[in-house]
Amino acid sequence: QVQLAESGGSLVQSGDSLRLTCVASRPGFIIDVMGWYRRVPGNERELVGTITSAGTISVSEVVEGRFFISGDYAKNTVYLKMNNLKPDDTATYYCHAKARRYGRSQLLNFWGQGTQVTVSS
Repeated sequence: QVQLAESGGSLVQSGDSLRLTCVASRPGFIIDVMGWYRRVPGNERELVGTITSAGTISVSEVVEGRFFISGDYAKNTVYLKMNNLKPDDTATYYCHAKARRYGRSQLLNFWGQGTQVTVSS
């Protein structure tokens, strides 16, 4: 299995910045894509952005220009730098990975437990 551990969530004020970190433990797996989602209670989980093992980055238009994804696949780590945070960014942020077993092609989805980001106005 792939285990994902997020860190960095906090209570901040509007306009502040935060960096979330996700570290993957992946014995026997190859990770093809890592990324971040967020969810507000009562809403669907929303894609924030992804980064592939080839370095291709995609960020949601909702946060583009304020949020930046980076990663170091050699360290099984992905980061989410969030600038100019707004109260609407308040959510639980989840790390996600698509990974496959060595020698297999089927991609499996894995999720972290989530880290809470709360932005006060």
